[in-house]
Amino acid sequence: MRTAGIAGGAATGLALLLSAPARAHHVMDGAMPTSWFEGLLSGLGHPVIGLDHLAFVIAVGLLASRFARGWLLPLPFLAGTLAGAFVHLSGADLPAVEALIALSVLVLGLLLALGARIPQGAAAALLLAAGLAHGYAYAESIIGAEPAPLVSYGIGFLVIQYAIAAAAWAAARAMSQRPGVNVEPLVRGAGALIGVFGAVTLALAAG
Repeated sequence: MRTAGIAGGAATGLALLLSAPARAHHVMDGAMPTSWFEGLLSGLGHPVIGLDHLAFVIAVGLLASRFARGWLLPLPFLAGTLAGAFVHLSGADLPAVEALIALSVLVLGLLLALGARIPQGAAAALLLAAGLAHGYAYAESIIGAEPAPLVSYGIGFLVIQYAIAAAAWAAARAMSQRPGVNVEPLVRGAGALIGVFGAVTLALAAG
């Protein structure tokens, strides 16, 4: 019970950070990237300083660790984020995007916490769909930019997301191969924390 309380408190604290002004969700402090390098930095930073995005990408890597060729699993999510960014840049509207992102964090956290075993194809489809909402949000801070920073921004958020997911996947796989180490309780515990965080951010988005 004490562990659950600590996890809930931590998740609530993280979620409250997300209620800060929107510019805190932008690596350029709200300024539009104007060069290739600024676009790259912004793309690299956005999935990291956006705690909902970061929690989800870590969860993607942990989910991937349950599959033999799990290093491939983040790719559908990356494809989804790229497609979602294009949707936003094209002027199309995706309603309640912050709630959808929070819901994706909650669902993936629950899948990890419950130890759910789903086919890799189903997991890929889920991540592709979730990527649309995350990518749509990423594009918010780059709308109106020139082509060079726009392209480098896309490269940045694709690279950093795969790097984070691959690091989580590799860490979980490495621990699972150590003698006497059962990594499943750790993955489930991380999933529970991510799920609580998703639930709190969803409540904030709905409020």
